[in-house]
Amino acid sequence: MGKIMIHNTQGKDDLERATLAFIIANAALTAGQEAIVLLTIDGVWFAKQGYSNGLQAEGLGPIGELISSFISNGGQVWVCGVCAKPRDIDSEDLIEGAQIVGAAVAVEAMVNGAQTLSF
Repeated sequence: MGKIMIHNTQGKDDLERATLAFIIANAALTAGQEAIVLLTIDGVWFAKQGYSNGLQAEGLGPIGELISSFISNGGQVWVCGVCAKPRDIDSEDLIEGAQIVGAAVAVEAMVNGAQTLSF
């Protein structure tokens, strides 16, 4: 089994890109790969409870459903702690299955062979 880490920096201002990150992440799980979505910058908003409600890029599925499916199928959602802090997002605000991590955790995943893709 391989490992992929998809890095999403986008919030609802670029919903298409953010949605594509979770489409790819779900595809990785379907293909039997380990998948992590690393949320940084405005992407951290997608880990906040209620943020994705009603959000859907034209022609794509609702992002909230994609995130839920990803997590329920074993995907990991990592939230950049440095990025969450100025947005007043802490662990109590997160959707179930998301966790705040430090940069060292992401670096360790890459050093240990995670293939990366950024949106």
